[in-house]
Order: sequence, then C-alpha cells, then structure tokens
Amino acid sequence: MTELAKSFEPAAIEARWAPLWEQSGVYEPTLDAGKPSFSIQLPPPNVTGTLHMGHAFNQTIMDSLTRYHRMKGHNTLWVPGTDHAGIATQIVVERQLEQQGQSRHDLGRKNFVARVWEWKEVSGSTITQQMRRMGASVAWQHEYFTMDEKLSPIVTDTFVQLYEQGLIYRGKRLVSWDPVLKSAVSDLEVESEEEDGFLWHIRYPLADGSGSLVVATTRPETMLGDTAVMVHPEDERYQSLIGRQVSLPLCNRSIPVIADEYVDRAFGTGVVKVTPAHDVNDYAVGQRHQLPMISVLDLDAKVNANAPAPYQGLDRFVARKQVVADLEAQGLLVEVKKHRLMVPRCARTGAIVEPMLTDQWFVAVSKPGPDGKSMAQKAVDAVESGAVKFVPENWVNTYDQWMKNIQDWCISRQLWWGHQIPAWYGSGGEIFVARDEAAARAKATAAGYTGELRRDEDVLDTWYSSGLVPFSTLGWPAQTKEMDLFLPSSVLVTGYEIIFFWVARMIMLTTHFTGRVPFRTVYIHGMVRDSEGKKMSKSEGNVLDPVDLIEGRDLETLVQKSTVGLRKPETAPQVAARVKKEFPEGMPAYGADALRFTMASYASLGRNINFDTKRCEGYRNFCNKLWNASKFVLMNCEGQDCGLAEHTKEQCAPGGEFAGYLRFSQADRWITGALQKLEAAVEQGFDDYRLDNVANALYQFVWDEYCDWYLEIAKVQLQHGDDAAKRATRRTLIRTLETVLRLMHPIMPFITAELWESVAPVAGRKAAGSDPSIVTAPYPKAQLEKVDPQADAWVARLKELVGAVRALRSEMKLTERVPLYTYGGADFLRQATPILQSSLVKLSEVKIFDDEAAFHAATGQLPVAVQGDARLALHVEIDVAAERERLAKEIKRIEAEIAKCNGKLSSESFVARAPQAVVDQERQRLADFTATLDRLRDQAARLDPSS
Repeated sequence: MTELAKSFEPAAIEARWAPLWEQSGVYEPTLDAGKPSFSIQLPPPNVTGTLHMGHAFNQTIMDSLTRYHRMKGHNTLWVPGTDHAGIATQIVVERQLEQQGQSRHDLGRKNFVARVWEWKEVSGSTITQQMRRMGASVAWQHEYFTMDEKLSPIVTDTFVQLYEQGLIYRGKRLVSWDPVLKSAVSDLEVESEEEDGFLWHIRYPLADGSGSLVVATTRPETMLGDTAVMVHPEDERYQSLIGRQVSLPLCNRSIPVIADEYVDRAFGTGVVKVTPAHDVNDYAVGQRHQLPMISVLDLDAKVNANAPAPYQGLDRFVARKQVVADLEAQGLLVEVKKHRLMVPRCARTGAIVEPMLTDQWFVAVSKPGPDGKSMAQKAVDAVESGAVKFVPENWVNTYDQWMKNIQDWCISRQLWWGHQIPAWYGSGGEIFVARDEAAARAKATAAGYTGELRRDEDVLDTWYSSGLVPFSTLGWPAQTKEMDLFLPSSVLVTGYEIIFFWVARMIMLTTHFTGRVPFRTVYIHGMVRDSEGKKMSKSEGNVLDPVDLIEGRDLETLVQKSTVGLRKPETAPQVAARVKKEFPEGMPAYGADALRFTMASYASLGRNINFDTKRCEGYRNFCNKLWNASKFVLMNCEGQDCGLAEHTKEQCAPGGEFAGYLRFSQADRWITGALQKLEAAVEQGFDDYRLDNVANALYQFVWDEYCDWYLEIAKVQLQHGDDAAKRATRRTLIRTLETVLRLMHPIMPFITAELWESVAPVAGRKAAGSDPSIVTAPYPKAQLEKVDPQADAWVARLKELVGAVRALRSEMKLTERVPLYTYGGADFLRQATPILQSSLVKLSEVKIFDDEAAFHAATGQLPVAVQGDARLALHVEIDVAAERERLAKEIKRIEAEIAKCNGKLSSESFVARAPQAVVDQERQRLADFTATLDRLRDQAARLDPSS
C-alpha cells in the first residue's frame, strides 16, 4: 500500500503513473468479439506542432470518454497519430536550411526529403510527449504517422483506384495559390482578416465613344486580365448598356457588358469588373457566361506575357501602383476611397493568397462512382439516414449546406514533402497512373508508348491521407479484427472548423472504400478563447501553453513566450504588461488533473470557451480537498474494522450470529443514496457528451455532500457511536470514497490512481500492491434502490436546521461557542444534538424546552428563528438599544429593496420584455426580502418594551 504524502504534489504523482500505465500495456485494446467496443480516432496533430489549449480541451474529452468505456469493460481503442503536415514541415526545414545558407534546390529532392525525415525523427514527437503529460490513454502501439510504411501504400492504392474509376482527374481550375510557397493551398491554410485598403473607381469608356461606365475595384492590377464588366440585370441605371462593348483601359481590348444577379447594386457604382482567372466569384461568373479566362500573373505573382508590355515582369503590387498611375495620367481614375476589405493570407507564410488558374489533380466528388452514387451523395446519405449523428445536432445544417454545394477537391500540392502523386508522363503529355514506376511502364507499353517517363513532382494534399485514417489505421484492405471491432469508431471529437476539411472527407472516403461509415457520432466542441473571449493567437500574445499550466512557469519565461511571434512587434510592451498583471509571481503549477477537470467543466455542447486560469486554481484546491479528505478517511479506517465482512441475511437478522454487526445512521443511508444519484448523473453525462454535467456533479457531491457534510457528521458518529455504528460509519466512509475515486478517474486520472492504491485495499476492492489498476477497475453503476427517502428527508431537515443556526450566528455576529435554546421538534433535535455541537455550527450545548412559555421566558428579547415546528434562539447577553438600532436600519434597507422589486414587477414593460428567467429571479428576490422583513419585524417587536 502506498503511504500518502502529507500534501498533494501533482508533479511527483504524474511522473510515477504516466510511464507505469504505458509500459504495462493497459491502454492497448482487448479484441473480444463478445464484448461491446468503443473506439475513437485522435484528430492527427501536425508533426511540427506543440500542444495548445484546443488540443488540451478535445484530448481531455477524448481521454475521459476512453477511460470511461475501458472501465466499463469494453474493447477500447484510442488511435493516436500525427500528420506529416506537408506545408508546415517543409517550411520548418527550409528555414533551417536558410540559416545554413542553403535552399532545398541546393540539396535536390531526394536529399531534401531525407533531411526532413531526419528532422522528424529528432523533433517530430514533441506533441505526443506533451500528450503523455496530459495523461492521454491512447493505444501507443497503434500509433501512426501519415507517411509511415503502413499507411503510405494505402494512400497510393486509393489514389490509383479512384483514378481508374474516373473519380480523380487532372485539369486546369482556379485554386488558392501561395506565391511564396509556389503551391496551391487548402482553404484551411488561408486566414482572411479585415485590413485597410482602397476602392479605386475607374472609368471604362464605351467602345463606340458614346459614354463610359465607372467600375469600382479593390485590385486594379487584375484589370489587365478583365474579360467583361458586369451589372445587375434589374439595375435600371445600366439596363440599356447590357450587351454593348467597353474599351478595357491600358489594354487595347474591347470587352462586353454582361448582366448577372451576383452583382451587389449597393457596392461602389454597381458596376464591377470580371477577371475569371484571378477571382473565385468571377471564375463562377466566367463559367456561367462562357467568358475567356486570361491569366496575367505567373506563379510567383509577377505580371506575365498576357498583359501589355509595360507591366510584364512587375510584382503584382508594383504593377498595382503603375496601373493606378497610368490610369490617372489618362484621366480614367475617377476617385480613390479608403476601404476595409478582407485579405486572404496563407497561415503558414503570411503571403497574400492569389486565386490562380493552374493544372492540378482533383477528386470528382459529385461524379457517380462504380455503384452509381457519388462520394458526396453517399456522405450526405450517411448523415440523413442517421448512420452518422452530429452532437450538437444543429451542425448537421452546416454539413448539409456545404456537402450539397460541394466543388471538386483539389488534392495536389507543389511541394517536395508528402506523398508524391503516382502519375508518370510521356513526352507527348500521356498520363500513366500506377502504384509504382514498373507498373506505370507496363501500362505505357500496353498503350504503345515506349519513350521516357517523367514522374509528377506534385504531392498529395495532407487532408487526403488524413481522410483515410478511419480505416487505413486498422489494417485495411485486410479484414482485421480491428476492422471488425472498431470500424465504424464510436465518436469523433473535433472542432467545427474542420467539418469540411476532415470530417466530410473521412465520410466520403470511408463510405466509398469500405461501405461503412467512419464513425457513428461527430461531437463538435467549441473553440477555446482567452478570458476576454478573444481567439488565442501567438500573433496576439494571448496563447496559454497547457504544459505551462501543468508544470508552472516563472514570470520571465511567460513574458518571453508571449512576446515571440507577435503580428505587431511594437505591441510587445503592452503584452508583457498584461502577462505581468495576470501572473505577477509567474504561473503556478496546477497539475494535469486540475487542468483536465477545468476543461471538462467547460465542455458544454458546442459553446466557445473563455478560459480563465482562476478555474484551474479552484480545481487545484478541489484536488487538495479530495487529498485531505482521503487522508482523514484512511486515518480513521486503515487497520480498523470497517464492517466489510459479508454475512447472510439470516446471520444479520435478530438472534443471528452477526445481529447488530452494522447499524447505519440516517446520514450513512443518505450519503449512500446520494452516491447512487451521482452515479446515475455521471452515466447520463457521459452518454450525452456533457462532461460539464459530469464534472459539476462530481464537484458538488465531493465538496459539498461528502466533505462538508458527511465527513463532519461521521466525525461525530465515530466519537459518540457504539461499535456497530462506528463500524457502519467506517464502511460508509471508505466505500463511498473508493467509489468516488473510480467515478472521477476518467477526468482526473493521476490523483485518483494515487489515492485508489491506498483506499481500495482498505475498502476491500483489491489486495494491497496488486492488480488491477484503477484504469481497468469496474466503473460504478447506480443502484437507485439504495436511495432512502426517509434518510434524505432527515438530512435535509438537518441542513435546514444548521443553516438556520448559522444564519442566527451571522446575524448576531457571533464567533464563540454559545448555547442553543429550542422549543418544538424535540425528538429530531435530540438526535441531532451531537452534530449541532460539532464544528458544523459550534454550539456549546443544546437546551430543549418542552414548555413554550418557559422557552420565551428564557430567550426574552433574543432573535428567534423558526425552522419547521422548531423555535431556535442563541442564548447570549445583548445590548437591547444597539440591537433595536441595528434592526431598524436593516428593516429600512430591506423595505427599500422590496420597493425596488415592486417597482420592476409593476412595470408592464419590464414583465413583457425581460427574459422569463430574469422576471422569475426578481419575483424570488421579492419573496426572500418579504420573508426576511417579517422575521426582522418580529425580532424588533420582541425588543419593544411596549409590546
């Protein structure tokens, strides 16, 4: 048995248990077809990443669910893995090369990729080590990397299959292009933020010289690629001009005036330019109206040969200045207005993303496959049929809206790090898609081509390989036990921002290749923001590192971490000042359990979280409370007869060998019943994905019911009870605590494991030092038949009595022990007297009067509280004049509060417009104030000599 330390020290406990659990293999799944199964896929974090608060939040949810089902005896698999993060990883290694005066082109592709693998082996496991610090109980033997030798062949194989089915093709389409990376990027890598800019009004002359149109644009340099100007078909100002031609300034070309409902008549002049090759919306317009698509920028965002000669070779922003200057010189610039606009920037490089027409590989998600249904339709059907459910349910609407308007998916990236596309080209543009070069050569030969083959240099979008993980990580295409037991997985826990990029694509790919859905439930949680509700961002200096919260950090380190990578370096002093104000003595070490409990308490359905470290502090105190309560219980139960001997009903019946062995008090029966209610509430919370309800129920029971009430009552019972009562009290103390530890373990694994090693043997749940660990101990199941309404009522009455006496003490500002005089409810008061004299209310004695007149004579002018059928008074000598004055002031204050309440409630406007909860709260305030006023007036009357 582990002897408990004097105080709760999370670092030592976490260092002890984390490696023990992992080495024991207790996290690995059982593969018993006769058991229920629970599985969950970790959204694979980037290999370049570090744990952030979003990870800490969703991993707390995932781990709590996993530990809960493991303790329920299910086959339980939490699959961990990391994503190769093509763009982010390539940038990291390229920056390292830059510091050495090299580029990837100096190394060549083969050597560069080898260098990235070297980096990955040394630095790529940061986030998985941090997961261990959080206590993540993932099946580490199932850990994957999206480019490892198990998954890479599957990526290639699925690409080839889709190509052969006509569902992958190569074509020229508009994509988001990063001119620094020189690659297409996913929309998830693009962050659009509002920035200051300008709106240029440019005159486009009618080709016949009869007038002009004024176009408003935020990007004048792209006019070099205009192929139309556009007005709204119902805009009376321009209806007569639809179908006519305008002269495109600076370009010596004529372009048509077209009509399209896309135009916002209120924006600018109501006339907009159409540049299909350089704007997403214009691209759609161009397709509708069959306009030419003229690209005037090359891949590094310089003006190309499709534009007039004076602008060729200029950077896009240099060209902008030149275009504006030339327009002004020709008298075609009407005006320039300041304008706030959304600017799309690549999150990885900070470069402004350019819509660009390029040759890319696409998945034809809306094209019917071999079974007659498109991948998109199968994904829609999966949700509409209920095979995949969203929690909260409202996210179904978001999913449906996107899926039913889905575009073909661009899956190629112009990078070197990633899964190279398995396509080879002939000298005449022939394409041969195959699993390897030998197979491509065989296809070429069969097609009659015998020339050289050149492999496509592009790599696949990272989201493609991560979209396969629901089945690629379980051994597909082999029919493994893991596939049988864990596909579909039970739940996917993720944020709403990747419903499109990952969730939908997993559903499409999994249903297409396996005929199964990837998961049964998608639990969408909110975003973790700072305490003021702002998005956490290194560029804003408001990021919190979960490991800092666990381990603690000195102030200097916190300031340094907060001021690195700011978007505006000049704000560093303000950021530093904020950190110093919030953490003047540095970040305390809260420990993993307190952080996890904080995250669980925030986990209501779908709501964003304003994270406040004060919650961590409160739950660190909760850990201390649990620790100290456990020490008290062990001190009173270890080595004692805890009434754990199991006897038959006959042996315990009157006259039996063990008659009177245990005598449970009302309080014992009450806490046992309250524990059953807690177990039911916790089970419901897990079933509903309401970890906030689980955390709140556990906190309220442990802190309020068990520690603040039952432990105090138990002290009295252990001091004054007979052997049978003491035995019953010890049994209740230790068994309740042991059960609570198992209930809490999924959320707070470390402290519960440490305490359980000492508590479980005393509770008779395991032999000291033996298995099982709490990780696989059975999860408590409610036995609501043990709820005793009579005991509940007895304790409820006790609480009311204690509350009334405490209110009297507070009202009379008493600190010392004093006698309590009572009349009425004598039987109950005699039972409760030992408890009332405990530290709960600190009474020196309880004097029970059987005669009402004698009670009033003894209490005289003392304040009297009415509690049910009992009258209560604390017997002290009082200054009558001072007490009359105090009561008069308090009566006046309460009357004023009642007047305010009546004023609000008599207002028809307030009652009609205020939320019902606010109105109800005001009515409750009025009732409480009225009851208080009656009591104060009664006390004042008792002090009035004329009464």
